Amino acid sequence: MRQRSGAIAAGLVWGLGAALALSAVPMVRRWRKGQAKPVDMVRGLAAVPKRYLVDVHHAVERRPGAARMHALVAGGTLAGTTLLAAGIVSAFRNNRFYWASVGVFFTTAIAGTWLVRKRRSPQKPSYLSGGKFLWLPYALGAWNVGGSLLALGQIVGAGGVLFSAVPLFLMLVGGAGIVVQVARGPMRHAFSGVTWLAAHSRPERFGGGRSTELRPLDLAAPMLGAMVPSDFGWNILASFDACIECGRCEQHCPAFAAGQRLNPKALVQGLALAARGEEASAYTGSPAPHAPPVAGKGSLSSPVIGVDGMIHPDTLWACTTCRACVEQCPMMIEHVDTIVDLRRAQTLMLGEVRPGAAEALRHLRESAESGGRPLSARADGLAGENVPVLEEGGETDVLLWLGEGAYELRYARTLRALVKLLNMTGVNFAILGEAELDCGDLARRLGDEATFQMLAGEVIDTLGRRRFKRIVTADPHALNVLRNEYPALGGTWEVLHHTALLDELVSAGRLKLDARTLPPVAYHDPCYLARYNGETDAPRRLLAACCSQTVEMERHGRQAMCCGGGGGNPVSDVDVVERIPDLRMQQAAQSGAAIVAVACPGCTAMLEGVPEPRAEVKDIAELVLDAVVAV
Repeated sequence: MRQRSGAIAAGLVWGLGAALALSAVPMVRRWRKGQAKPVDMVRGLAAVPKRYLVDVHHAVERRPGAARMHALVAGGTLAGTTLLAAGIVSAFRNNRFYWASVGVFFTTAIAGTWLVRKRRSPQKPSYLSGGKFLWLPYALGAWNVGGSLLALGQIVGAGGVLFSAVPLFLMLVGGAGIVVQVARGPMRHAFSGVTWLAAHSRPERFGGGRSTELRPLDLAAPMLGAMVPSDFGWNILASFDACIECGRCEQHCPAFAAGQRLNPKALVQGLALAARGEEASAYTGSPAPHAPPVAGKGSLSSPVIGVDGMIHPDTLWACTTCRACVEQCPMMIEHVDTIVDLRRAQTLMLGEVRPGAAEALRHLRESAESGGRPLSARADGLAGENVPVLEEGGETDVLLWLGEGAYELRYARTLRALVKLLNMTGVNFAILGEAELDCGDLARRLGDEATFQMLAGEVIDTLGRRRFKRIVTADPHALNVLRNEYPALGGTWEVLHHTALLDELVSAGRLKLDARTLPPVAYHDPCYLARYNGETDAPRRLLAACCSQTVEMERHGRQAMCCGGGGGNPVSDVDVVERIPDLRMQQAAQSGAAIVAVACPGCTAMLEGVPEPRAEVKDIAELVLDAVVAV
């Protein structure tokens, strides 16, 4: 009986593998109805182990205890099950060392299973989903306890009911539960996650790489953006199924924190449910805050956005495109790409955008400036400064790109400080004057790819008529578009943020700074500089050189919280409970900062809009200018 139970158990494993393979067939059929995307699956599958053990693990371990839990339950279950499958060979079944190894792995998995249960018991955290997740540990527990008992019986030479019948029954029940969890429950990510990691839409992200630029849209295509789930690429459909509903995106989303009508987890789950033809009631996590009710039904070929669909339109416009959700997701799902694709369909196919956004887009099309202001007035805030204009055919070392914020008097103070520093150090620079058009960042984030490509074409033509070595801007949104998104349209230049240039000048000894005695200064990382472009060190080096005391907010660097000014959010008439910048300034207060250093005109405007009492807001260029030592 003891020998026979080992063989039966090995057969159960092979049967489980076959059942799991069959359960994946409906998923694959569904994904194949998405848009074809060229993917090197052989190379992708070969890279999955490293992508999982390095990139996925790096994100998982940010939540205390999560990495340990996953390592124990996933590692123990997979290793023990794989070894048990080898028991189909009789030579293994007669080896006590083999059974000891099986027992060790299954016992390890039991410890992990206990942690899986503990994370939702006795009280489930709000960011975690319930439903089938609640009985997942019981399925895993039955399988792993059965495997452990079986191995123990084989080691000590015992059979009978306790070490033969009971283990096999537990494994049969647990195995059936696991199959159901993979086919119709949260464990579907075990298959879809591997598929997505192998066929990721941005493989450049793996290994610590960065890939954040929005991809160009073929404006001649019959469908612009995504209106129904099948408009997405097949691999993107797989990514929706790969969501494990861990809630990290929800915890770090500034819109969700402010009570805006967006929960990135609910958004992805809504898309996954629509693609599977399930109803919204199957989702057991936190909804998008205060979002109006929708029908909550969908299919692969039904519009997913709208009161008759799965997701309310307000959800799309609440996103600031800050990529905090993307940064935190252990499955590396591309939430922002998905939202922009949905926005593109709403904007280009249906013409359905929020009123404020519609007005801004109209101004961009008509006057190449989102506020409809004259291009000749962009540099008015620099009146009195020595600022040359680069005319057609002219040449300079540095082309200073002023950006959208230049019309605002507050941001003009930043630009004046920067210009003074450039003149002080003898940098050969110039601006475009009225030849500077809007770079199109706002249009692209709002989904109006047509207006973006129109503006980008004109900007590329304008810059092509002038000679310069590099572009410098104090606007991270302009920096990101010019540096990362224009190359796909034919415009490639070296583009620097103003803090990078100032840091370069300090390092070269062309700027001498003396740290001023100031109250604590905290640096607020702009999303489009830190997360989008990975630049976090130069601003901090400058602050350390010009301020006597610096502190860090709890969320900083690539984990920083958005100011609320990106993604067209300010012009989209978004309903809020709290303002995102108010939350950010509360975080600054908690750090003890009396001054918040900024490096983006959007951040400046949003954070200075917070009612006093609050920390003073100053651009790094202003702080550097105050600390310059005359030579």
